[in-house]
Amino acid sequence: FGHRLAGSLTMQRAVESMLQVMKADGLENVHGEAALVPNWIRGLESVTLLEPRVQEMAMLGLGMSVGTGRNGITADVLVVHSFDELRNRSSEAKGKIVVYNQDWVSYGVSVQYRGSGASEAAKVGAIAALVRSVTPFSIDSPHTGTMEYEDGVEKIPTACITVEDAQMLARMAARGSKISIRLHMDAALNGEVESKNTIAEIKGSTYPDQVVLVSGHLDSWDVGQGAMDDGGGAFISWQALSAVHA
Repeated sequence: FGHRLAGSLTMQRAVESMLQVMKADGLENVHGEAALVPNWIRGLESVTLLEPRVQEMAMLGLGMSVGTGRNGITADVLVVHSFDELRNRSSEAKGKIVVYNQDWVSYGVSVQYRGSGASEAAKVGAIAALVRSVTPFSIDSPHTGTMEYEDGVEKIPTACITVEDAQMLARMAARGSKISIRLHMDAALNGEVESKNTIAEIKGSTYPDQVVLVSGHLDSWDVGQGAMDDGGGAFISWQALSAVHA
């Protein structure tokens, strides 16, 4: 089916396919449960370094981000390594693109920059945010993922760049170089559309009223096949039931 972005036609096809195979396995109460999901569209996107030299940079917009508008955003850059540094340098942030070159600590710690980096940057007047990909290993490969906007804070575009490029920008900033970037994102959130949770059961004989839930998310991002995030989890959930049923 290709990618399984929530709300997409390929996701709908994957849901129907899963329902068919679970029925074929003889599982009980197989059905789709209606659920509303966000209809976010990535569109075309790019990041271009303009100063101190011209360079196209690998990037991926973050899920649920707003777009830049047709003309994109061109602005000077403020590189920071933490939220504390951003707050300490808040007077420098107005009208700029904030680049987070946060250290990798762990996924649970470092992912906060992807999740809330845009809103934290907007609070100090930034007009966009670029986040170092949340990973300990990179081969010039940006990582997408979801982000969230804080209520009452202006929504600004946000994307991930590679570890290598974030470190490069930090070195440029440390040398005192002027850094300018053009960001273009067609991203848009077009409300919600109806999808389905895929449900199957095996009712126990000894404790039929007790519930053990095994689950994974069937959707995936649109820039890959989603084999492990989270096709693997979805298939493990299905096969756990099938193994018990057998």
